[in-house]
Amino acid sequence: MNKNHVLAALALVAAPTTAIALPMMYEEQAAHEEESRIIRAPIGGIQNSRWFDYRTNVNETRKELASDLRHATDTEDRRDAWDEYGTELRHERVTYISHMAKRGYRIPQVYVGD
Repeated sequence: MNKNHVLAALALVAAPTTAIALPMMYEEQAAHEEESRIIRAPIGGIQNSRWFDYRTNVNETRKELASDLRHATDTEDRRDAWDEYGTELRHERVTYISHMAKRGYRIPQVYVGD
């Protein structure tokens, strides 16, 4: 191999690469939909232990997702991590809503008719 071939090979290795956009996995899409449903303010304006538990659990779930994705070695691991994340977010939301409903507080809903 002559000097020009070596320089050409080094140039190819050092050339910046472009990221390939892969389609989003179904589990990741579903998890992002659950993220959009995270309750941002306490139901009825009541900041009680249920509200703080809910916020803490959501934050813990986010940390767990980050850890799971860091340790994922293949697509199946990433799918499992996103699926677990979405499932836990849904569970925490439903549990919080249920506890508040038992106390007589409901999430405000808007219905749009035809």
